[in-house]
Amino acid sequence: MVFSYYPGCTLKNKAQRLDQCARRSAQVLGIELQELPEWQCCGGAYSMAQDEIASKLAAVRALNGAKELGQDLVTLCSACHNVLKQANHDMAENEDFSRNANNYMKLAEPYRGETKVIHYLELLRDQVGFEELAKRVKNPLTGKKIGAYYGCLLLRPGKVMQMDNPENPKILEDFIRALGAQPVVYASRNECCGGYVTLEDRALASKKSGAVLEDAAQMGADLLVTACPLCLYNLTKNAPTGHQLPVVYFTELLAQALGVDTAREDGR
Repeated sequence: MVFSYYPGCTLKNKAQRLDQCARRSAQVLGIELQELPEWQCCGGAYSMAQDEIASKLAAVRALNGAKELGQDLVTLCSACHNVLKQANHDMAENEDFSRNANNYMKLAEPYRGETKVIHYLELLRDQVGFEELAKRVKNPLTGKKIGAYYGCLLLRPGKVMQMDNPENPKILEDFIRALGAQPVVYASRNECCGGYVTLEDRALASKKSGAVLEDAAQMGADLLVTACPLCLYNLTKNAPTGHQLPVVYFTELLAQALGVDTAREDGR
């Protein structure tokens, strides 16, 4: 299985573990991720302004790049995935936006939302299959009680993202179960951690992240997994004292369960 791959900026610096473990695990599973050449930052957030074009063009270029290669486009970062999916939806459904974007980029062939954007979790669920993944596990995470933290970007807006039920998701819980661990369901798993207000109102971000961690801990979780670098940062750096709970990327658990070498490339 060969896919185009959009890592995004954060996975090249602060979230290298999310990227490294995903790539190594993909190799074990027979998946080839071909990083898009000369990709640019997606912008990190998708503007709701209908007449905002410039900030969305990097996402459209990435989508068109995958189209030209004839491949589906795989993403990892929740924010990047959200931006690419929404840009793709607008290119397919919003005639004014699509026309203006294409006029600006002057592509050899207009882009109309042809690329299929897939999150790595969807790749595991729909292409590999969680049952098959369970068979490939070498180091089952038996005895671990793990809470899935979706945050707000991975699932919403639901009609565009179409990954799972935004109010009652299960893709991460099924993933956790496939690795041999026990998923812990708690009320705040798909609530915002406050990451986007950290600079403006750190106290609010701390309150919201603390509520997530407290909720998960009360339901018996001893670990949280996420796909979002911003969520991981906020939950680990801005959580109030007394609300600490280990938070890791889901790909780190995947690599561990598959028996993949998880040593850091920088040697640390």
